[in-house]
Amino acid sequence: MLLTGITGLYIAQSVIGGITWTALPAVMREADVPLDRIGLVSLIALPWVLKFLWAPRVERYRLPKTGDNRSGQIVLIGGLISIFGLILAGILNPSDWMSLFFVLTVVAFAASTVDIACDGFAVQTLASRHHGWANAAQVGGAYLGSALGGGLFLYLAGTSEWQIATWSMAAVLFLLGLPFLFVAARVPSEERREHVPSLLHALRRPLLRRGLFAAATFVVAQKVSLGMAGPFLVDQGVDLSTIGIVNGSGSLILGSAAALLGGACVRAWGTRPVLISALLLQASLLSFLSVASVTGAFSLPIMIMIVIASSSGVMAFGFVALYAQFMRLSDPRQAGVDFTLFQCCDAAVSIIGGVVAGQVAEAFGYGVFFSAAAALALAVVPLVARVSAQDQVGTVSNGLGVTLLRSTSSSRADRTQN
Repeated sequence: MLLTGITGLYIAQSVIGGITWTALPAVMREADVPLDRIGLVSLIALPWVLKFLWAPRVERYRLPKTGDNRSGQIVLIGGLISIFGLILAGILNPSDWMSLFFVLTVVAFAASTVDIACDGFAVQTLASRHHGWANAAQVGGAYLGSALGGGLFLYLAGTSEWQIATWSMAAVLFLLGLPFLFVAARVPSEERREHVPSLLHALRRPLLRRGLFAAATFVVAQKVSLGMAGPFLVDQGVDLSTIGIVNGSGSLILGSAAALLGGACVRAWGTRPVLISALLLQASLLSFLSVASVTGAFSLPIMIMIVIASSSGVMAFGFVALYAQFMRLSDPRQAGVDFTLFQCCDAAVSIIGGVVAGQVAEAFGYGVFFSAAAALALAVVPLVARVSAQDQVGTVSNGLGVTLLRSTSSSRADRTQN
């Protein structure tokens, strides 16, 4: 029951992300919004970039020095804000991009705050031998949520209308959040707590700073093309319902399979080879898209397959290794704060990359854009190879074969502080 509640929250957060960063660009393009405006969708991720600023405060409120665990309160308030935000977004027209951006930014703020509480609750409540299940819930929930928010949502928007699709997702969030509230109410509270989470403690550690640089270089190469995939398919004549099916099946099937494969490879070889392989694969696929957009050398089904492989397959494969890095470099005593810093770095680079992507694609066309993105992926390979971990990441394996990448031993805590 505990894992069910946690999984529901991870799925819900990814539903919001799927709507915002996968579905919304395609819907806006069909409403004739220019590509440079669509690129601004990345700005909605701003709360995910800045949540490290309030992560320690959230943790101190959630776990006061004395008193009850307040995880349920944070999730309830944040969940209601997210649900009502989607209901309001459904009333707006997708072409009214400024109002829509404002509402979805508020939703992103609520969801990012819930994420802090959820991660902290999972680490605190689950026994260390079950942390891997929480990790599997995070990875699997991300792809299932993306399939719902980026796939089912687009299918509903294409076959019915924007309002029905958005309100349906609000109902999904409500159902996904209920199990956690029941779980949080039943978990015994710890009355006294010694450690006080802080950003200063995290930023003083050289390993964490090295990890932030590795994350920034990898993310910019992998995600810079993500926001333009939907508009590219729309401009190739693919309708929204088809894109919804493509995104949904890609996230649910290929993304999950690639995540499992990435986990197995991380366990066997460590993070460094997987990160490099993902960059090389991404560069190859983006090169194919560049050629296809300029010459029309590939048929539409092949271009769709390339987009799925790039945005779901290679992305999942590489980010399993990246998140392994995050968990390896996080101090278990304040893993929520440390992990939030890594996630904020990811979101910050995604925002900058998304804005630049829209400007480049609008000014120079898809051919130049995808060529530049492929060149960027190749260019960062030496940097990622240099700063990524060269040793094997500590892992545990769960019954499904998912690589579990969270270590809570005291020896790891000692090592990460040096």
